Amino acid sequence: MAFGGILFAAGITLFVAAHWAELSPGSRYSLLLLTLAILHGGGAALAQHFPVFSTTLHGLGTAALGPAIFLTAQIFNLHENWATGVLLWSLGAAVGVALLRDWVQVVLLAILVPVWLISEWMVTAQNYYSYQAPLTCGLVLTALTYLSARMGEQESYARRALVWVGSIALLPCAAVAVFVMMEERVAVSQPGLPFSTLVLAWVITLIAPLLLGFLLRGKRVWINMLWAVWAYALTIAARWAHYGFFEPDRHGRGIFPNLLLYCICAIGGVGLVAWGLHEKRKERVNLGIAAFAISLLFFYFDSFMGKLGRSFSLLLLGVLCLAGGYALEMTRRKLLLRMVSSP
Repeated sequence: MAFGGILFAAGITLFVAAHWAELSPGSRYSLLLLTLAILHGGGAALAQHFPVFSTTLHGLGTAALGPAIFLTAQIFNLHENWATGVLLWSLGAAVGVALLRDWVQVVLLAILVPVWLISEWMVTAQNYYSYQAPLTCGLVLTALTYLSARMGEQESYARRALVWVGSIALLPCAAVAVFVMMEERVAVSQPGLPFSTLVLAWVITLIAPLLLGFLLRGKRVWINMLWAVWAYALTIAARWAHYGFFEPDRHGRGIFPNLLLYCICAIGGVGLVAWGLHEKRKERVNLGIAAFAISLLFFYFDSFMGKLGRSFSLLLLGVLCLAGGYALEMTRRKLLLRMVSSP
């Protein structure tokens, strides 16, 4: 159903795009309204007879709402804050969740709300020097909150969908956070963000994911609070690595470069494993093992690869990957077996 719906939407998009310039503004707007009406109307008509197809059509309707909003602005030459369009799209998804309560609407809302907040931040901060810590910290913490939606063997499709979103997004969000903070540049010619704006950004970054975590997890949100501290530490460590606070001096003395950053990443991997074992969630154990392995791999590239001969460095890397991969995989299997067998 999902694959067929995507192909159907792609076909409609290509057909309309081919004839878009030939249509009058009124015809374009009517076509947008008709498309949304057909998709949601078809979903409503099939709700009792074919629920899966109904869910697919409603999902396509909510997904089509965003392009309809922006095309409407283009048709009538509306010059407005583009982040407001994303907000309207998010509100449409929220209405879909309230009325339909299916997992497709939940996924769309879970994606669109962070996109709206990112859009607002980009619009607000565009005239000031780059300060991305609230944005990057919020991305990581939001992904962790989605990942924590299920505890034990809860069978809610909406919670399962959130876990999938968090599982897919966590490692890329953490990587984006590290690279964005390490590449952050301060332009002296541009003013800094107002203090009130900065405080509001940090309040939204920390409170919004924790509030969602409380709604999903209740008293167990205290674990999410610990992850909020870890996400903040990750962004700060990445910034320190950018400014070279832990680089060796010109004589080669000092600790390994960026050691603090790699330690925090490794702690995050171990923490995910422990969290998964505590709440009996396999995806957290698997993600934790992957995060720990990636941290070790990047530490090797950053600290040893350039100091060794090309052939020897590749040979050593191959040995480490084979031996380390075997050790991590066996550890993962033992942990999962212990988790399944424990009461």
